[in-house]
Amino acid sequence: MISRRDFLQVSMAASALVGASGFGNWARLAAQQKLTQDQLLQFDTYGNISLIHVTDIHAQLKPIYFREPSINLGVGANKGHVPHITGADFRKAYGIADGSPSAYALTYNDFASLAEGYGRVGGLDRVSTIINAIRADRPDALLLDGGDTWHGSYTCHHTEGQDMVNVMNALKPDAMTFHWEFTLGSDRVNEIVEGLPFAALGQNIFDAEWDEPAELFKPYKFFDRGGAKVAVIGQAFPYMPIANPGWMFPEYSFGIRDENMQAMVDEVRAQGAECVVCLSHNGFDVDKSMASKVTGIDVILSGHTHDALPEPVLVGETIIVASGSNGKFVSRVDLDIQNGRMMGFRHKLIPIFADVIEPDQEMAALIDEQRAPYKAELEEVIGQTDSLLYRRGNFNGTWDDLICDALMSEREADIAMSPGVRWGPSLIPGDDITREDLWNVTSMSYGKAYRSEMTGEFIKIILEDVADNIFNPDPYYQQGGDMVRIGGMGYRIDIGKPQGERITDMVLLKTGEAIDPAKNYVVAGWASVNENTEGPQIWDVVEAHIKKLGTVTVKPNDSVTVVGA
Repeated sequence: MISRRDFLQVSMAASALVGASGFGNWARLAAQQKLTQDQLLQFDTYGNISLIHVTDIHAQLKPIYFREPSINLGVGANKGHVPHITGADFRKAYGIADGSPSAYALTYNDFASLAEGYGRVGGLDRVSTIINAIRADRPDALLLDGGDTWHGSYTCHHTEGQDMVNVMNALKPDAMTFHWEFTLGSDRVNEIVEGLPFAALGQNIFDAEWDEPAELFKPYKFFDRGGAKVAVIGQAFPYMPIANPGWMFPEYSFGIRDENMQAMVDEVRAQGAECVVCLSHNGFDVDKSMASKVTGIDVILSGHTHDALPEPVLVGETIIVASGSNGKFVSRVDLDIQNGRMMGFRHKLIPIFADVIEPDQEMAALIDEQRAPYKAELEEVIGQTDSLLYRRGNFNGTWDDLICDALMSEREADIAMSPGVRWGPSLIPGDDITREDLWNVTSMSYGKAYRSEMTGEFIKIILEDVADNIFNPDPYYQQGGDMVRIGGMGYRIDIGKPQGERITDMVLLKTGEAIDPAKNYVVAGWASVNENTEGPQIWDVVEAHIKKLGTVTVKPNDSVTVVGA
């Protein structure tokens, strides 16, 4: 008799062959360059339950450009497996034609030229159109938000997240979980959560003093959908006090908490749950690891690492869905739940091509209302770019090269450091750089630009620590984003080495001399997790630098040599 795992594997194989995931359909249409809104929305309704997943929107209300990473390295058991393939390898894996809208949406090659042809992506008025269409087809579909929602823009910063709260409330989610939201500070987060008209979930959000589940954040919520009882369990970002300033939310602790997750799964199953969905902000590799340890989860809706995958990944009997970031994609997942078991699924990763999808006019008006008080500041042009400005990639991005150049110039530093965060839209050559564009890549509640002296030895310790957060073979020790970006210095990294041995050949670029472990260097950076950091705000530093340049040209960066990949 076939096992359920074997049944799901056969189902996934069939999806890949006949396009039942939905990706095959829009990929072929994209290759013919005949995409329409109806074709993007085309879906053979299946089973009895529909999930709609959005995640990592990072406060992007309007359409943007967003370039996918050129380098996304996996280590250990994840080496060479999705999402750790990019470019031509990614296109080959999913049968994507070069130059097609699919290639534009999902890979990085020829991004600037494809962007000119295919236009911007995202925009929550377009996302609303997609959600409304799915609900028209499946009225009781569950809309689930994976977090990183109330963070990442000028208006979000100045309203302390209220612009995003207002817009998301209008989309009417059924539940959300959290990460960057907590950098608003726990008082503000508590205030917002207490007024939310939907569930705020996090089985791993605990009271730090008592090590008990935090009362404000429920571990799960039940929904009756399609004649079945669905339990949605929340999983907030586990490493909040490590990756972000713990002093901003001292009463909370996080962690992965596999044992508690298993207990929650067992608890909801005992209460009659026929389908268990984990709404996660772990990151994709951590979700894969958790799925191998915790039994009884049918679907993990993955967030945090901004991966966009055209097909779910199967781990045991759990499917893992990755829905991208910045409002660029919406995932629809239809499930066939029979006798308390998931017997099959259909999935579609829907790209939000802003020029193809008609905006929801009510949502568009609401978005404009949120932005109206700041319109002049948002639209002020502070410079132009001759270069493609992007952020994603394990080691560097041109936005952060520009930020590092600004730090070294404006703060008179030898070396600059910019955090390897994954959020931040792109600009294509010839674009104006507005204040909004700058804030889209710098906005945070701890953005002061510090200037200090560090020994060469301490700089190496920082690099080694961040590298281990990314390239530790055990996903549960991968607690960072991408590698800290460095200006003014080059180095060699062997990602296959253990901590303390990955970083060598550190060189001060302006002299060509090796970094002396005992010598002090002036280092400028931003986004320190330390309380009472002093210095100007990073957006002011970079704005001053761009205004002096007028037109930005970012030179190719080959200062990092990567081996062991």
